[in-house]
Amino acid sequence: MLNQALHILQHTFGYSAFRGPQSSIVEELCRGGDALVLMPTGGGKSLCYQIPALVRPGTGVVISPLIALMQDQVEALQQLGIRAAFLNSSLALDAQRAVERQFLSGELDMLYVAPERLNTERFLSLLGQTTISLFAIDEAHCVSQWGHDFRSDYLQLSLLHQRFPTIPRIALTATADERTRQEIIQRLGLESAQVFCSGFDRPNIRYTIAPKQNARAQLLHFLRAEHPEEAGIVYCLSRKKVEDTAAFLVSQGLTALPYHAGLPTDERQRNQRRFLMEDGVIVVATIAFGMGIDKPNVRFVAHLDLPKSPEAYYQETGRAGRDGEPANAWMVYGLQDVITLRQMVENSEADERYKRVERHKLDAMLGLCEVTSCRRQTLLRYFGEELREPCGNCDNCLSPPATWDGTEAARKALSCAYRSSQRFGAHHLIDILLGKSNERIERMGHKHLSTYGIGRDLDEKQWLSVFRQLITLGYLDVDHEAYGALKLTDACRPVLRGEAQLLLRRDEEKRLARRQSSSGTPLADPANHQLWEALRGLRKQLAETQGVPPYVIFQDAVLLDMVQRRPGSLEELGRLSGVGEKKLERYGSDFLKIILQHRGTASAPKPAISETAMESANLFRLGMGYEQIARHRGLKTSTILDHLALVIQNGQISGREVVSLSPEEISLIERVWQGLPEEEQRGLKPLYEAFEGKYEYGILRCLRAEWDRAGIPAG
Repeated sequence: MLNQALHILQHTFGYSAFRGPQSSIVEELCRGGDALVLMPTGGGKSLCYQIPALVRPGTGVVISPLIALMQDQVEALQQLGIRAAFLNSSLALDAQRAVERQFLSGELDMLYVAPERLNTERFLSLLGQTTISLFAIDEAHCVSQWGHDFRSDYLQLSLLHQRFPTIPRIALTATADERTRQEIIQRLGLESAQVFCSGFDRPNIRYTIAPKQNARAQLLHFLRAEHPEEAGIVYCLSRKKVEDTAAFLVSQGLTALPYHAGLPTDERQRNQRRFLMEDGVIVVATIAFGMGIDKPNVRFVAHLDLPKSPEAYYQETGRAGRDGEPANAWMVYGLQDVITLRQMVENSEADERYKRVERHKLDAMLGLCEVTSCRRQTLLRYFGEELREPCGNCDNCLSPPATWDGTEAARKALSCAYRSSQRFGAHHLIDILLGKSNERIERMGHKHLSTYGIGRDLDEKQWLSVFRQLITLGYLDVDHEAYGALKLTDACRPVLRGEAQLLLRRDEEKRLARRQSSSGTPLADPANHQLWEALRGLRKQLAETQGVPPYVIFQDAVLLDMVQRRPGSLEELGRLSGVGEKKLERYGSDFLKIILQHRGTASAPKPAISETAMESANLFRLGMGYEQIARHRGLKTSTILDHLALVIQNGQISGREVVSLSPEEISLIERVWQGLPEEEQRGLKPLYEAFEGKYEYGILRCLRAEWDRAGIPAG
């Protein structure tokens, strides 16, 4: 079975070999075993269940929490020639019934469903009427009540083991500490499953965390300096802040879209689709956005507010750099973030045990922010993984933070809180330390405190930093019942008594070395950059024609490989990682033609013809029309027309015979095509729209193949 799996990996997905534990996971599922997989985002989790689903008889059923994830993965699988579909509320009722019929008749290799649908008796009944190859439970951390994305529908998924004990199951997540892993195993009945953990490190992501000073200005500087015209996500804690930040970025000339649960559904979907389909779009969002987003070239994730736990931070930052290329995880945080998140924990209706866990997670998150050593080592240690050496790719490694002896300042701050009866928040205490005169200080009589005015050696920002770090270090506690009053803890006694020295982090705005610019990459060569833009332009046109994101056609890494290696034939193009047989068949000739033009020759290659395309051609030669062939083979007419277009371009059959149009119609279509602007002639969408959809894409593709073969000039 593993040989068959490797064949699918190489010929369908276009990768030469499995990575890390993928081979062992695939082998375990193919033989019918269960698996729990912990693998970082971008590590290739999807292949771990997609390939076994194709090897084993039946349909692979994938339980996924988000519609966006289903649509993304189904589009990508269909590009590879895999029979995939999804079943969720975004489909009209008749479309849902059509997918169910395909499922029952065994016409699907993969079916994606939401957990709430799978748990219905109707769907469970469908499962019992057909052959299932495996169950894949994606984002499995959603089953954990200790996790950061708990979803109650996931609790019911143990019924899969109860009702279908012989069907293998695989649960996958990128984020789970030891407690969460054990809960996944317990709640899904995976006690006998093999556990595969490939580590949590994402070495291509640079972690940068800075104190919040002027958050908008800091964000704008980061975007303009590091990521001009690049796609990314900006996270905010509140809906209002999301909308205000998006509007601010738009006012600064950036393409930014808001996303939060309070927006109308159609607006959320439209904004998300634009993010997936277009280049250089920034989404400003609450944590409602992101899970399951497969866009590989997200170059940055920015946080304007503190996440509530290292799990949330890791999950959200992990949406950057899925393609393995350099990416940034950038965050600013402040004292108010700490107070707000602690208040959210204390005011929740959860029991004390849950609150205790949440406090621990928040403390760990604050520790990551204030640490002066390697951030990656600290983050990985939280998940039980040790990195031997500092990473060299976080702000602390690249620009080690300065520290200062804050013992005396801490004693002043703690004494001030104590002398004012531990009834006030940080801002009022700072006013006392700075010796300010205002109505509240006068009314409370705080001018007479011994700590009044003793802190003039530091300014307001420096005192805010001191109080933030004292809270983080556990020397001060925030009393939310008393409107954020700061109270001393037992841990501060050694500092007050002068028995302990306290080194504090010096808050300074860092200027990190910028990530490698295009001047240090192959795209610095003008000829390479010109080819890169031409390939991206073709990819965009093909994607628009099909209504899919550009990266579904080919990812940036594949295009960059084309630029660097300049394949001279379809055979050479097919050897590139990520170019499978189906994509080579569908797109190879178009991309190779552009590559050859940039090599100084425009000789059009003959397209490779697969066995399935040749079978359609042979049926055509026997006198069948394309619609008859589609019915005979149980395929869509668009698929048959794709097959015939390849054979037409190869010169083996005539396009005019295939399309069955009058000579006058064909002549008119050709004249319209020749009259289009040159940049619109590569794709079919402008031609399709010129005739208002009168001729389907497959017909136009066959005519275009005829013109290309005959060498008819575009205009």
